[in-house]
Amino acid sequence: MQYKGTENFSHNQPEKLGVLVTNLGTPDAPTPSALRRYLGEFLADPRVVEVPRPIWWLILHGIILRIRPRKSAKAYASVWQPEGSPLLFHTANQAEGIRKALHQKYGNHVVVGFAMRYGNPSIAKVLDEMQRQGVRKLLVLPLYPQYSASTSASTFDAISKDFTKRRWLPDFRFVSHYHDFPAYIEAMAQHIEAYWTEHGRNEKLILSYHGIPLKYLQRGDPYHCECHKTSRLLAERLKLGPDQYMTTFQSRFGREEWLQPYTDETLKSLPGKGVKTIDVFCPGFSSDCLETIEELNEENREYFMESGGEGFGYIPCLNATPGHIDALVQLVEENLKGWVVPANDGEQLEARAKRAEARKQATVPGRNDDI
Repeated sequence: MQYKGTENFSHNQPEKLGVLVTNLGTPDAPTPSALRRYLGEFLADPRVVEVPRPIWWLILHGIILRIRPRKSAKAYASVWQPEGSPLLFHTANQAEGIRKALHQKYGNHVVVGFAMRYGNPSIAKVLDEMQRQGVRKLLVLPLYPQYSASTSASTFDAISKDFTKRRWLPDFRFVSHYHDFPAYIEAMAQHIEAYWTEHGRNEKLILSYHGIPLKYLQRGDPYHCECHKTSRLLAERLKLGPDQYMTTFQSRFGREEWLQPYTDETLKSLPGKGVKTIDVFCPGFSSDCLETIEELNEENREYFMESGGEGFGYIPCLNATPGHIDALVQLVEENLKGWVVPANDGEQLEARAKRAEARKQATVPGRNDDI
């Protein structure tokens, strides 16, 4: 096997500490062909769809990728911005916010990049770039507050797969979840309070999370529990009683049972139960994306209003707001504890390069003595 090397490595290259921010991914364009590529990669992941591979391959390529791309492309076109996909530019802005904050404290000894689990920029490409910049210690932060095998573990799979192809691995840390991280809870609370101050507050707060199949919970996935813990901590911080908020799950796919209560069915039923005005917020989405903008704020808003609702307030995701960036920086620094930021003293780097050159000149076949 040919491993990825460090052909351009220099012994006087400064060593860097790297932070890689990742998110789920997005198509390159709101077109059927781009969606076909993206969905083909996403839905082929065995972490995402736990169905025997031969059966799923036939379903995916024989049915889904023939039908879904055109429908999904239309939905993406409705949310596409001049900067591109909302998830892409929000994640880029979040990474840039983290970079600026860390550079203020540590200078250019810290490299911050971002990548997508599916689509571009790919994890492999960004890891190549970080290695070329001298990253020898790497912290990976997937922007999934609540752990699920279909998101956090899938990202770990992609990182570890890439590492199997590299000759020189960095020291490595991975943030698998942060569903109860105090700064994250506080950032959401302040964000919601600011929205209420500006727009007023409705009767009930709906906390909508992305769903997963029920069988994943039954097989031991902690996602459902972590979502409910996030909701509880957030409600306590906002001083909400049990009847003032609900936890629901959206974006189900296929015919099998997913985590309940379903967001869409809940919103259809609430007006008939006397709840005429609601606010909706998504604690599991770090960035606004197709699922929050089109599915929730458009499609589900329509369900609620057509069922007799009188007021629907959509509270945007945290995106790259200052409070969110501050929380993410605190999370990064918490997970960097014990790692010393490289000093990269110029004289020391030159001395190291001279020692390496001397070793090269004095090399005797079969000997690896330090000098």
